[in-house]
Amino acid sequence: MLEARQHSGASASPLLEVAGLEAWYGESHILHGVDFQVREGEVVTLLGRNGAGKTTTLKSIMGIIGKRRGSVKFEGREIIRASSDHIARLGVAFCPEERGIFASLDVRENLMLPPEVRPGGLSLDQIFDLFPNLKERLSSSQGTKLSGGEQQMLAIARILRTGARFLMLDEPTEGLAPVIIQQIGRTIARLKSEGFTILLVEQNFRFASTVADRFYIVEHGKIIDGFANADLGANMDKLHTYLGV
Repeated sequence: MLEARQHSGASASPLLEVAGLEAWYGESHILHGVDFQVREGEVVTLLGRNGAGKTTTLKSIMGIIGKRRGSVKFEGREIIRASSDHIARLGVAFCPEERGIFASLDVRENLMLPPEVRPGGLSLDQIFDLFPNLKERLSSSQGTKLSGGEQQMLAIARILRTGARFLMLDEPTEGLAPVIIQQIGRTIARLKSEGFTILLVEQNFRFASTVADRFYIVEHGKIIDGFANADLGANMDKLHTYLGV
């Protein structure tokens, strides 16, 4: 079992506070003043059509977009001008949609590659408790010979080793079989119960609705709406308009 982590759940003070966030790729202005908050212990999902700016929002928080401005506060500290390695040492981790698995390395080598950035990262035994099939493939498979689902599990497992407690997951269910999507959902629920805070980007609204506490809708580089999971029923008509779900 994972060791319990003390957390305050949906505390009054936000763990992450984003205000007026703008970002550019070269000359292309992608984010136009993004505003939202994530409280400690929550799972919050950014929803929106392709190209809305969801992934750019995660990358901007992580400090891997070259040109950005506005405010990003983590634990009350401004990090908009911080480097990505400094942000990582604060306990923030980004799991990209493309997963970033190294083809020439086996599962163990991929898993052990990132350094520990903070104390308290999960041990290998704890990771294998979450993802038992990774243990079966530990030394026998190169990373890209894993199935898509196994690669996604490896990508998430890798950041759990680092000591991060604020996890940003970009499209973790993209292209996966339904049985694997269910497993990813159980993993997210388990991590939340252990005190992790998760910011999730998802196209799969039906999956997101099973794991998220709150939702924000991203459109044309702005947050245009937001509501709690408990209010989904009252907002389904709007969601059909925003997402075409």
